[in-house]
Amino acid sequence: MNGMERAVGPRALGLVGALVLDRVLGQPRAHPVRAIGALLGGARRMRISRQPLGSLVEGAAVLAVVSGVAATAVHVLSPRRRRSSPNASRSPITPTLMAAGREALLLHPSLAIEALVDAGTRVGAALKTGDLDRARRCLARDLVSRDTRALDESQCASAAIESMAENLCDSVMAPTCAYLAAGLPGAWVYRVVNTADAMFGYRTPDLIWYGKPSARADDLLNFVPARLAAVLIAMAAAGPPLPRERIRPPMGDLVRRLPRESARAAGPNAGWPMAAAALALGVRLNKPGTYTLNAAGAPPDAHDIDAAASLIRRASWLGIGLVAAVEAYRS
Repeated sequence: MNGMERAVGPRALGLVGALVLDRVLGQPRAHPVRAIGALLGGARRMRISRQPLGSLVEGAAVLAVVSGVAATAVHVLSPRRRRSSPNASRSPITPTLMAAGREALLLHPSLAIEALVDAGTRVGAALKTGDLDRARRCLARDLVSRDTRALDESQCASAAIESMAENLCDSVMAPTCAYLAAGLPGAWVYRVVNTADAMFGYRTPDLIWYGKPSARADDLLNFVPARLAAVLIAMAAAGPPLPRERIRPPMGDLVRRLPRESARAAGPNAGWPMAAAALALGVRLNKPGTYTLNAAGAPPDAHDIDAAASLIRRASWLGIGLVAAVEAYRS
């Protein structure tokens, strides 16, 4: 094993490799998150109680069991450290690189920025051709749960940018931070929690108590990654010019305005990366009847979606690079 590999280690290499796989190959068709969703959905269909306490207990139990299944499965598949043999240095593929490759393959499906950025740019492409109906359909199918039928061009662009920014946290930084803290099992436990929150975390009479454990767990696990994602967007905006730049605020000013602007959005976390994107791009992001971020900004259009896609990709690579450097230093 050479000195560089000893300095970096399989986790740091695995992180970078996972993002490379996402960029080059995209997400697998037989996606593990579908299996997670099937387990969660099956458990919901077998619910026993509809009372608040019983629903709360059942929701927590389902979250714990499915998290345990995911963590155990990935632990069984995880690479094991082996003692190096006298001939290890002669091998063209050393144990560290082999372990890093397996880490990357197992981590890769938990990180999914490219599919979401591509979905956003499809909305932009439809808007550029004037096909507002297709833009609305792309939004509803790939990015948001809100009703898109009445959205105008600017609102469609806003929704696409919001979703891409929010998913910098949900689909890159949060699983990456969980991986840094607890390895592959940690990344996949986060993916279970995030999927459960997407399925159950609604304030409807049927789900308000059943989905509360997943919603609160998701809030907790996203607390640091959401703020890290916002800072990464600010750092990325200070780099080379984007495809469109309405304004380039100083990074210090952007970060200073983040707490107040992010508080305008619902929830403790989602507003941070969305507000950072609004300020970095100089646009107004608006969810009708819910929030407006950077109200003084310009109404976004299809070209702002392209700028957001470049910004989010840049922030993703910056974030993975920084986390990999931290992991390399720790190892």
